[in-house]
Amino acid sequence: MSKTNNKSDKVSPELDTPTDLPQAAVDKISASLNTLLADAFALYLKTKNFHWHVSGRHFNDYHLMLDQQSEAIFATTDQLAERVRKLGGTTLRSIGQIAKLQTIQDNNEAYVPPREMLRELMEDNKHMAAAMRKARKLCDDHEDSGSASLLEVFIDETERRTWFLFEASRQEGANVA
Repeated sequence: MSKTNNKSDKVSPELDTPTDLPQAAVDKISASLNTLLADAFALYLKTKNFHWHVSGRHFNDYHLMLDQQSEAIFATTDQLAERVRKLGGTTLRSIGQIAKLQTIQDNNEAYVPPREMLRELMEDNKHMAAAMRKARKLCDDHEDSGSASLLEVFIDETERRTWFLFEASRQEGANVA
């Protein structure tokens, strides 16, 4: 399947949102934001998985923290998808498309110890922050201040989750004999 630079080949006329950005910028930024969106869905589901399956003496604290974090991650999905549409791009349509684009790895283990859960999510959030910074630079390069400012907020939120996961995993590690 060959790619073409003709916008009408990619976007139905009914979805062709007007923008002053060049088509090449729309394509690059949309692709970057769609990958972030796929990763947000993957990280949301992994965080929920760990929320549902956490156990141990810090169950209540971790259960609540992971629920709050999953809600914050999920809240980014609509904003990312709508940003792609505002630019004139198209966004995710299926779980299959998420699976193709995601860079966050799933965890299908039957049991994961709490400290490993926290550390894995910490690393995933660090990965997300780095990917967001890269996407933000791309937005800056193409003078897309709307996407850049949205990503700035998400970077800060992701760094906060990383920090909380780090501190909680240190506590867990200190309490394990």
